[in-house]
Amino acid sequence: MTTTELTPNSSTPSASASTPAPVTDVPAVVDETARLLTEHYVFPDVAEQLAALLRRRLAEGAYDVESAEELGGLVTADLQSVNGDLHLYLKYHPEQVPQGQGEAAEAAMRRDFDASLGGVPRVQLLEGGTALLELAPFLFPLPWSAEPLSAALTLVARADALILDLRGNRGGDPDTVAFVCSYLLDERTHLNTMYARVGDRYDQSWSLPHVPGARFGSTKPVHVLTGPRTFSAAEELAYDLQQLGRATVVGESTRGGAHPREGWTVHPNLEAAIPVGRSINPVSETNWEGTGVLPDVPCPAPDALDRALALIRG
Repeated sequence: MTTTELTPNSSTPSASASTPAPVTDVPAVVDETARLLTEHYVFPDVAEQLAALLRRRLAEGAYDVESAEELGGLVTADLQSVNGDLHLYLKYHPEQVPQGQGEAAEAAMRRDFDASLGGVPRVQLLEGGTALLELAPFLFPLPWSAEPLSAALTLVARADALILDLRGNRGGDPDTVAFVCSYLLDERTHLNTMYARVGDRYDQSWSLPHVPGARFGSTKPVHVLTGPRTFSAAEELAYDLQQLGRATVVGESTRGGAHPREGWTVHPNLEAAIPVGRSINPVSETNWEGTGVLPDVPCPAPDALDRALALIRG
């Protein structure tokens, strides 16, 4: 299960200059998206409403377009019109994506992994023994990211204070959230519970009893920087630490997506992203869906680093 956010219908600069991929069988794409909704969306009643909406809009001719990119935008607007779920969309990929569940998201994420040094683009020692650790653009799947994250977190373990910059992080893997939290906690701790519609089950997420390398630990100050781009699994990381009283969140409210999604390829260039669960925090007994993670110290996101440093200095 992944909470990855890939901004709907965005494209790379090179792709934006090319001709958008055509879509020749719009009814098949819409019908398959509606079917997946009714089978998998975490809120079955909303799924029925949305499936009916898509089919009605199809019959009205609202989707009479020739490009897959335009279709993705139109369908996404309708999918998000009922309850504003930002994890629910029909994403256009400029490059063709593999068939199957989750393949499109994985293919897109692999292109970002190496370019961001495994999701750790910045590790820096700042004034007064404070370490800055930027995690972006995603919290990549743990099998990929454990090595770079362990190296970075072990390095900052020697610092007197830690600033965790999530302002540019758009989501990722819940297992990676637990992995990062494990370096900031001394005891095994319940972080989150995920309700999954399929199987009607509740899966708990806990910090790890052992980690590779050295822990930063639970006693030194941690500040988490957030902004309007912080989304999904990055929000969970900020929220988990905030609700545990382990970190002070500094910056702006986050985007507000607490429903983990899966993706299905419904066209060579289109991926239907459908939330299949919802997060339940063990402390608040709710989540950040719709509201975002509210900062403890509000300030404009570009000023959050300076504000956090001022708080650490006292």
